[in-house]
Amino acid sequence: MILRDLLRLLGSAKRDGRNLTHEEAFRAFELLFAGGQSEIQIGAFLIALRWKGVTVEELTAFAKAARAHATIPCKEMRDLVVVAPPQDGMDSFPPLEVAGGLIAAAAGARVLVITDRCVPPKRGLTAASVLERLGLDMTWDPSEAEDWVAKARFAVVSASGLLPGLMGLRRVRGEIGVRTPLATVEKLIAPDKAAIVIGAQGGPVLGVAVEVLQALGHARAIAIQGPEGGVVPSTKRKTRGIELADGFQVPLTVEPNDLGLCCGEEPELPMFGPPDDGYGSGDNKALVEACGDMTAAVLAGEGGSARCAALLSAALILKAAGRAPTVADGVSLATEALDSGEPRRILERLKSLS
Repeated sequence: MILRDLLRLLGSAKRDGRNLTHEEAFRAFELLFAGGQSEIQIGAFLIALRWKGVTVEELTAFAKAARAHATIPCKEMRDLVVVAPPQDGMDSFPPLEVAGGLIAAAAGARVLVITDRCVPPKRGLTAASVLERLGLDMTWDPSEAEDWVAKARFAVVSASGLLPGLMGLRRVRGEIGVRTPLATVEKLIAPDKAAIVIGAQGGPVLGVAVEVLQALGHARAIAIQGPEGGVVPSTKRKTRGIELADGFQVPLTVEPNDLGLCCGEEPELPMFGPPDDGYGSGDNKALVEACGDMTAAVLAGEGGSARCAALLSAALILKAAGRAPTVADGVSLATEALDSGEPRRILERLKSLS
């Protein structure tokens, strides 16, 4: 069965199409990651899925196909939390998951952030951009990522480094110009035994994300609808989420006011005009520098909304790791870790390893 045959199964209208079976969905994404498919057929297939809407069974099969083709680090590592933000990045809310991840690592968790840079259609700022400004590049090598986590409890790795087939799809994604189920699948490239903190866009996808993680066999996970679908909660209003804990799905609300971290404003990226190259903020040098400097200020102990957001992010990671029974406990652990200066020492340790 080739991609054209699978596209026919989806149909051209709801009355003559159907959902894919697990085997058909797995085969479809195997074909996408293996390469050699027509860009027109790939684009049509992804748009057909977006139009139809994807089922939990389809997304689970897509994710299993991605994992089968990927080289995934830290498979046997205990206490690992994978942080999975939107791969196409952020436009206005800074990607503070680097700060949150370093703080959580300083509090004892093992943290692997999976990201990329300048991914279409958004091509926004990502953790990779922030890390570069802090003087450390993300790694493309799964073995190196595992080494960093083992020795420093923190790493940022390229999703395309884990699954090179993603690179071949970027031109198609840029031409389509809208998110497709691929944007969800690439956030699910993670060890089967790891806990996951995953960002979800607004709407019903929150519940779908948790159901897929449960179907994939994860014991612990948190899906959170942060600003722009990110993994960092809002500092201005409550953020909705769902926690998966030992097979049970539990609604989760992060209310910054109840946690003493309400700032009345969100941490925002400055407006520097159009991007340097016309592609997106991920290539805008001024924005990269501003976001990196914001993270550096958080790690240096400065106050403000960025600090509050980073602490909330770290609290969720610690809760997913099982180190904090509540978000409030996670905030307390995160605050103590940040004030100790250990996150900056972890960053320096990583520089010596790279």
